[in-house]
Amino acid sequence: MKKKLKLKPFVLPMIYLVLIAVASTLVLMNATLKGKVTDEDLTYVSSIILGNEIPVVSTDVKMIYPYTNENVKIGKYYYDYKADSDKQEQSIVHYENTYMQNSGMDFILDDVFDVVSVLDGTVIDVKEDELLGKIVEIQHDNDLISIYQSLSEVTVQKDDVVKQGQIIGKTGENKLDSEMKNHLHFELYNKGQVVNPEDYFEKTVGE
Repeated sequence: MKKKLKLKPFVLPMIYLVLIAVASTLVLMNATLKGKVTDEDLTYVSSIILGNEIPVVSTDVKMIYPYTNENVKIGKYYYDYKADSDKQEQSIVHYENTYMQNSGMDFILDDVFDVVSVLDGTVIDVKEDELLGKIVEIQHDNDLISIYQSLSEVTVQKDDVVKQGQIIGKTGENKLDSEMKNHLHFELYNKGQVVNPEDYFEKTVGE
């Protein structure tokens, strides 16, 4: 007596998926050969397929400024030794008779404003410093770390996963830059080295 062949439950769905993929590929190839498909007609997939954690197509996102209020202005620039003397003068921090080169950028506004994450990332530290105020550090892709200082309020915790543009706190004052009153001090690190944030704003992570 012959035994009946039993298929495991997952076999048939897999066969259907393979057949659909083959059929879709043949249709696309046929249309492409006829010149009917352009790049604009294609919809790129970024979701996960069959549990594989590699996106089919990845997209780069531009880094945004760490605020959304259009009235915010630059109070101090990052100290760049290549910059002209006028800009370098606007990049010096003065504290207790000591002059220091600014390691980030300071954004000012009379009123308290929301501080947002410049990219998707994971909060790696939340702390408070006597001179710098409340601080949030976020790890991003491509070895980028963004640091937000002089916060009066923090709305995230360590290990939180945040999205680009998500509010992480509000501005405040600190003792190191007391002359600027309400402001945000923002620093950016690439592979452990502090960099000029102006070189990264409105550019993709890949750039």
